[in-house]
Amino acid sequence: MTALWTSDDIAAAVGGEVHGAFAANGVAFDSREVGLGDLFIALKGEATNGHKFVEGAFGNGAAGAIVSEDCAHPHIRVADTTHALDALGMASRARTEAKIIGVTGSVGKTSAKEALFAALDRSAEGQAHCSAKSYNNHTGVPLSLARMPAASRYGVFEMGMNHAGELSALTQLVRPHVAIVTAIAPAHIEFFESIEGVADAKGEIFEGLEPDGTALIPFDSPHRDRLIAAATPHAAQIWTFGLGEGADIRAVEVSREITSTMVSAVLPEGELTFTIGLPGDHWVSNALAVIGAVEAVGGDLAAAGLALAEMAGLPGRGARSAISLDDGEALLIDESYNANPVSMAAALKTLGDEQAERRIAILGAMGELGGETEAYHAALAGSITDAGVDMAVLVGEPMRVLADVLGNTIDVVHVPDAAAALASLEGEIRAGDAVLVKGSNYLGLARLVEALASGKTLCST
Repeated sequence: MTALWTSDDIAAAVGGEVHGAFAANGVAFDSREVGLGDLFIALKGEATNGHKFVEGAFGNGAAGAIVSEDCAHPHIRVADTTHALDALGMASRARTEAKIIGVTGSVGKTSAKEALFAALDRSAEGQAHCSAKSYNNHTGVPLSLARMPAASRYGVFEMGMNHAGELSALTQLVRPHVAIVTAIAPAHIEFFESIEGVADAKGEIFEGLEPDGTALIPFDSPHRDRLIAAATPHAAQIWTFGLGEGADIRAVEVSREITSTMVSAVLPEGELTFTIGLPGDHWVSNALAVIGAVEAVGGDLAAAGLALAEMAGLPGRGARSAISLDDGEALLIDESYNANPVSMAAALKTLGDEQAERRIAILGAMGELGGETEAYHAALAGSITDAGVDMAVLVGEPMRVLADVLGNTIDVVHVPDAAAALASLEGEIRAGDAVLVKGSNYLGLARLVEALASGKTLCST
């Protein structure tokens, strides 16, 4: 097996000095994630210093480290480990001939990234690489690049932002051949003057496109033309995807089932009919972006279609499981990772499509909405009504306004945190119910999902 990095390669990439030769097969900056044979990068942050965890990293099997302080183990000594991480990521990008795809968007970017990886890996097993988890920021992106084997055929990288200028820097590291914006929504809008500012910040992804690069833009977005304008100076070709007449990658027929969706789509150079193994209109949009990207990099469209049919929801992003009860089971839909007004509405629509005895929505407050926080929360009442929700458990202080708007129209419980939400559900869930959990990550609703699925109690923190 060829090593991912040798100590000499690392030193050349980051401008450091070798102290003890080694070869590494992985890269990590969290000592808890270090595995046998990994490179550990001791980052210095505002809250902690990674050098405190060097011994732990080697105890977990690290082969070597990048450090800026004294180290008793094989290491590369540099002046600044954060700069070294960036340099290692750039070196990884420079040495590969892989087709690179960058993904951003206010909603759907992690799901689209995972679906795209599965689509490409289906025909090039073991030769596709993608960002782990939601590693999409100024440290996660270079780490994901540094983990990419040199012989990869495809690389898929998620990029996120909550301030202007952040994507501009990340896309220069990734230098994608294809850049996707999944959707624009008022996520992180407290850091921008308007939703148009969010669109402009997402459009920065096109700045790093390779000279022959392709931009993929949501046709049905009200910000389509703004994104096209952002892409035009940088993209050799611009493709739109969506349901509207005129989209370059367009769903001409959509057949929705309870747990899947069949799509017939036209593409710039052909047609494709495929099944998506998950319900929801948002997945139709994600899938069209995936198919477009596969075509843009010359991938196998038939294999991509098969991969989409096998897609399952990710934990926190649509995963489905059963809640075991004495008299049967209830369906649990886990959307607990994050939330904004658009993704909340999409999740509630999916809940409304379920054939269930009752529909229960456990909804956590949405963060980073700035001065429009109350208005965005209150506006969810329409989606709740349209979904036919029978009971709503609203978590967090910003949800109080929604509780007031709903009043006595349905059974409403407003609680301060995840532990109180679980307590309020004692004896409430019945066999045949469909239960949605959706909210911003800071509320810790993933613990509530775990408790519901396992029958464990949830303790307050």
